[in-house]
Amino acid sequence: MAAPVAVHLEFGGGAELLFSGVKEHRVTLPSQEELWDLRQLLVWIQRNLLKERPELFVQGDSVRPGILVLINDADWELMGELDYKLQDQDNIVFISTLHGG
Repeated sequence: MAAPVAVHLEFGGGAELLFSGVKEHRVTLPSQEELWDLRQLLVWIQRNLLKERPELFVQGDSVRPGILVLINDADWELMGELDYKLQDQDNIVFISTLHGG
């Protein structure tokens, strides 16, 4: 059984507006059979933190295009994207690059 995982989540570039304007969240994900990955984290975020308009944050089982994801200051594309296994104290940043006009 994998231990609980504490992660620091940040939302910026307007993405925080979907989370009641709260930019930073320190959360502890419960223990489960396998290690948490980013795909499971997105489901958890959608169920527990996302307050409105989920279509602006997620698309299918991933973030929607236009949302930059950083894992410990590195582009998630270098880290395995949805398959990245979360480590205790990871810092995950979601930045929306979509701006209305």
